[in-house]
Amino acid sequence: MEEPLHYISIFDLSKLIKERKISPVEITEHLLGRIDAIDPQLKSYATVMEETALDQAKKAEEQIMLGNYLGLLHGVPIAVKDLCYTQGVKTMGGTAVLENFFPTFDATIVKRFYKAGAVMLGKLNLTEGAMAGYNPKREIPQNPWKEDHWPGASSSGSGVATSAGLAYATIGSDTGGSIRHPAAVCGTVGLKPTWGRVSRHGVLDLAQSLDHVGPLTRSAVDAGIIMQCISGADINDPTALLDPVPDMLEGLERGVKGIRLGWDPQYSSQNIEGDFASAVADGLNIMRELGAEIIEVSMPENLREYMKAWPILCSSEAAYAHQDFYPERAEEYGLWFKEWLRQGAGFSAIDYARAQERRHECNGAFMKTMDGIDLLLCPSTPRAAYPYTEENGYGPIPQNRDPWDSRFTVPMDFSGLPTIALPCGLNNDRLPLSLQLVGHRLSEPLLIQAGAAFQSVTDFHKLRPPGW
Repeated sequence: MEEPLHYISIFDLSKLIKERKISPVEITEHLLGRIDAIDPQLKSYATVMEETALDQAKKAEEQIMLGNYLGLLHGVPIAVKDLCYTQGVKTMGGTAVLENFFPTFDATIVKRFYKAGAVMLGKLNLTEGAMAGYNPKREIPQNPWKEDHWPGASSSGSGVATSAGLAYATIGSDTGGSIRHPAAVCGTVGLKPTWGRVSRHGVLDLAQSLDHVGPLTRSAVDAGIIMQCISGADINDPTALLDPVPDMLEGLERGVKGIRLGWDPQYSSQNIEGDFASAVADGLNIMRELGAEIIEVSMPENLREYMKAWPILCSSEAAYAHQDFYPERAEEYGLWFKEWLRQGAGFSAIDYARAQERRHECNGAFMKTMDGIDLLLCPSTPRAAYPYTEENGYGPIPQNRDPWDSRFTVPMDFSGLPTIALPCGLNNDRLPLSLQLVGHRLSEPLLIQAGAAFQSVTDFHKLRPPGW
């Protein structure tokens, strides 16, 4: 069955645009119409930049007609998480304290999209401050696979919009899993790059030493196209890596034959929903059939203890990021994030230093796990989307919240290693399941290569949420 226009891959859409078989204006109008029709229910967008999008689409069409085709993103509509500065367009970060903030410049990542000729559809909803709970003035995106189910933490609007065909790609951020979680529960691809591979200039901080910016797409190839555009050094971000940006799609024809794929059977099966664990194990077998060499490894023995450092580091750095507003304007924050900032402001320098020590110990142990393998395969999350109400979203931090629930994401944020989340099936309730590949520093091309190989023999990434 032929894909509807809004679900076509960027790779395929770009061919149609380049060959002038479809107009960027036609595409943009289609997506804006779709946003207008169904996003009032899904609530993925914080701000729709209709006028900007149509203007950019017209300019793209004019340039392409003149023979000035800029590349695979020229004329392609995308959207960014509402942490990314957009000149003259409010950037709220899911908060109330920033609801009247209009940046005077574009984030580097936005500038790079514009330079590539992409069309900016708008800014996407997220949790307050990119943590876990929502501000009562902001809307909670609805998981398109099942109403009132978890949409995946902070980059929830990005996951929903990508899954429901409301943008061809979106940008999320990942501090403890917020690219991979929404990708997993919304059935999309999510690529968390190496820390520093993508500039964070003009992107609101949650915890700057842990924050990563990366794409959510509907295929591994499309993730590579986005990464090609947004990666690279940035004079305005001293933490952006100086390493040259390789061709992110250079290995698409190589497959995974001979790739050493690490697998910890205990880590990938214990305290995980049964159908989730089975789907990930099936994904491992697919990679084996494609020629990957499976090597059994062990995750750090003290991982549970190391994980306890994450709330201390994240909340402390969040308190630093919000020092201009908290505690002076504490009453404007939602229950969840206000408590997070209170906790962070209460930790001592010794608490923070001890947590950093744990983080570095974890990184050292994780490097031993990664030694001798090219990629690690594991689940993206421990479970599929679960029931999630406004009380959950707007309420205080749950008393039973356990950092261990993020054991498949936090170690990669601690270490800054790149990962890719890939759809790998549906559970008995027809909700998406997801596996994750973890690479070494700056191995994004290999992750894309392996992801594309997996998707060349599976159709999980082509499954669409029912009714949309």
